[in-house]
Amino acid sequence: MAAMANQAGVRRRTGKAASWFRLIAFAEALSWAGLLIGMYFKYLGSPRTEIGVKIFGPIHGGVFVAFVVAAVLVGIAHRWGVWTWILALLGSIVPLGSVIFVMWADRTGRMSPVAGTKTTSVPQST
Repeated sequence: MAAMANQAGVRRRTGKAASWFRLIAFAEALSWAGLLIGMYFKYLGSPRTEIGVKIFGPIHGGVFVAFVVAAVLVGIAHRWGVWTWILALLGSIVPLGSVIFVMWADRTGRMSPVAGTKTTSVPQST
């Protein structure tokens, strides 16, 4: 009975970590887009201004670090292979790559519950 409860706890934690990872990936993509727009106005736009880079630069830096940390935690929890790790890290570098990576990971089952855990609910004792 304790083993079943432990498996349910692991499944909940990995599911919650994957949900956070999806949210952080979306925030990373938005901050990347904001930074790219800010860089356009800094170097090419009219009027030339640095305000976009000053705002989105630190935001993107923080969200980027959060994405890498979340990728490490989710990768450990879901037992990713080497190539999945590499793709996750590349997804953090390429603009909007974080969202593309999460979509791919969802479709290929790399964000599903950990293998070896049951997907049924834990029966309640009465």
